[in-house]
Amino acid sequence: MVDLVMEIQRLKQERNAVILAHNYQLDEVQKVADHIGDSFYLSKVAANSKQDVIVFCGVRFMAETAKILSPSKTVLLPEKDAGCPLAEMITAEGLRSLKSKYPDVPVVCYVNSSAEVKAESDICCTSANAVKIVASLPGRKVIFVPDENLGDYIAKQVPDKELILWKGHCVTHAKVKPGDVNQVRELYPTAKILIHPECHPAVVDLADFVGSTSEIMRYAKESSESIFVIGTEMGVVYTLKETLPTKQFFLLHPGLVCPNMKKTRIESVYQALQKNQYEIHIEAEYAARARLTLQRMLEVV
Repeated sequence: MVDLVMEIQRLKQERNAVILAHNYQLDEVQKVADHIGDSFYLSKVAANSKQDVIVFCGVRFMAETAKILSPSKTVLLPEKDAGCPLAEMITAEGLRSLKSKYPDVPVVCYVNSSAEVKAESDICCTSANAVKIVASLPGRKVIFVPDENLGDYIAKQVPDKELILWKGHCVTHAKVKPGDVNQVRELYPTAKILIHPECHPAVVDLADFVGSTSEIMRYAKESSESIFVIGTEMGVVYTLKETLPTKQFFLLHPGLVCPNMKKTRIESVYQALQKNQYEIHIEAEYAARARLTLQRMLEVV
């Protein structure tokens, strides 16, 4: 393993590459990454990267986002089959059909979506900035795709907007039920329960704090409390334990494991750098329009 890590470092220098890893990645992958974070943070890193090659340890829509923002760079997804079920719940054709029913209503597209869907939207968002993005738009109605749970949370934070929601959801976060939250409260009565807004509204309503992965991590860091139950993908628990060793962290539900995020191994990162696999390509007709949605997001936040 040590030799493989050394080889990754050598190849990274040789190819002038940067390794980005989402918080949900395996511990071993996070350890070799140059930057670790949520979608919003990594989107900014990708946009500002000076390296020629971006190795994106995450799922396909994330690597696509990096390519959209850095079209002249080589973007590699170490595992070609690392997709996102939520992103696959909406198509460009489906979004066009919805838009036809609500002409002139702006479309906010969650970053968990394909380049084609982004190209059909007006502005993109992440879970960290979704409320701010929706609040910034003119008019009362907003189409929000594709996560209806996140959309429900946004609607409650921005009551002066009427959100038209797509029926999509994260299959991993959807595993958590209200009974799970009640059970952990009995097990850890003094713990603060921190939950991602991709969870069902009935679950979110029971949280002590609701936020994106980066917001959950910041809350845990700044809080005077010492015991936390984490209601998002288990990869976040690794980072929290590493950075806050004096505090205790427990996973809200054993099913909070994204199988697609866990496909990437340290061997995958090595193969990506060595064999230039798997390079992301986006059709020009989608890339330019999708880039506008991401640039508008970065301008707002």
